[in-house]
Amino acid sequence: MSNLDKKILFSMSVAPFWHCGRTIRGNSIHTGIALMLVIAMAIWHWGLPVLGVVALSALVSLLTEEFWNKVMERCSTWSDGTALVSGVMLACLLPATAPFWLVIIGAFCMITFGKMAFGGYGANPVSTVCVGWAMIFISFPIYMDPNAMLLQTDFIDPLVRLKYFGPDFMMNCVSFTGLLFGHQIGALGASQNLAIIIGGIYLLARGVIRMEIVISFIAGILLLGGILNIYNPEQYVNPFYHLLTGTTLFCAFFLATEFACAPDRAIGMWLYGLVGGMLVVVIRTYGIYTDGAPFAVMLINLLSPYFAMIQPKPFGVKQ
Repeated sequence: MSNLDKKILFSMSVAPFWHCGRTIRGNSIHTGIALMLVIAMAIWHWGLPVLGVVALSALVSLLTEEFWNKVMERCSTWSDGTALVSGVMLACLLPATAPFWLVIIGAFCMITFGKMAFGGYGANPVSTVCVGWAMIFISFPIYMDPNAMLLQTDFIDPLVRLKYFGPDFMMNCVSFTGLLFGHQIGALGASQNLAIIIGGIYLLARGVIRMEIVISFIAGILLLGGILNIYNPEQYVNPFYHLLTGTTLFCAFFLATEFACAPDRAIGMWLYGLVGGMLVVVIRTYGIYTDGAPFAVMLINLLSPYFAMIQPKPFGVKQ
């Protein structure tokens, strides 16, 4: 088969044969800009080792995607920027001192099993980044634990304090302002809350991510967390601490909003995000993991087809 036969020669579209102008590459560029703010804040807290982790993750992601394109005799897709962005987002979920072999394994598994195994960008039913993160998180828990990898710091891990010592002890050790500025032990970029919020607002303003998912995800956390806190404030923490700890905001703005894994209708998106936010609180409160937000994203990814089946009644159709 010639290279000409492998390409799509004809394409069909419905009238009026035009679109809004957004492209996959454009979305990747905007996402990269938002992530650069997160990386800059991570360097401020953790130093230059951050650059090594981010660069290696992005490079391995690009090379892995090109390798599988060659194996499957497909056209190169490096120019759309999706592999590069996925590599940077995976790095944001790793400790700043993650060993190089862990970064390589994570990036390779992310692209291989989270993207190319399903046919490439847009065909994956579960977040590509979450797949790579979950595989190394389960396989190498010590090296994925920021408390074990970030020993030379005065910060604390509020979620560990919450899990084992209760809400009062945690709230006395950290403040909302400190959490907002990333003064906590956590993943390289996912704990840089101020930069995540600024970058997320930028993506919302550019139309790269959907407002419904972000707002409902945050609302789910505040709703269930608030109910539990009102029921027993001595056992359950203020829901705003759930919002500003761990990888919560990073999941809300960057992971739960991945187009391939989320519903595309308003009602479905509201329910999708709401369930995801509530699952974060459930996993942290009753599960064995201190954070678990990426697991919550993976679960709602699997439920996404059912949320997508909820459709509004077409105009003019009788009951």
